[in-house]
Amino acid sequence: MAHILIAEDEVAVRTFLIRAMESQDHSVTAVADGVQALHALQKGEFDLLLSYIVMPEMDGISLALQVSRDKPEMPIILITGFAKERQRAHNLESLMHSIVPKPFDLEKICGVVKNALDGS
Repeated sequence: MAHILIAEDEVAVRTFLIRAMESQDHSVTAVADGVQALHALQKGEFDLLLSYIVMPEMDGISLALQVSRDKPEMPIILITGFAKERQRAHNLESLMHSIVPKPFDLEKICGVVKNALDGS
């Protein structure tokens, strides 16, 4: 299936996302922040970026802006739990495939990823 890059600083959420994507037969590379995600993108090819917005070092919006510039064909899904960050991300809707609010469940996140990979 797809190779997905996950950028999420919370270990529990990152672990949940890894398991969710692997349950759908995707391969996963997971990192704790945007800087690590950029390093991973330099080393490998990915089909999708799934990133939390609020992270140390480089936040998800800065990461998404750089990825959309460097790899415009890559679908980007942002996750947020904060209304202020959700509004900031909505201002970038043309660059993102989807913005997923926390809390979310397995069915929701897997459906959003499937739609992004299918191009719908």
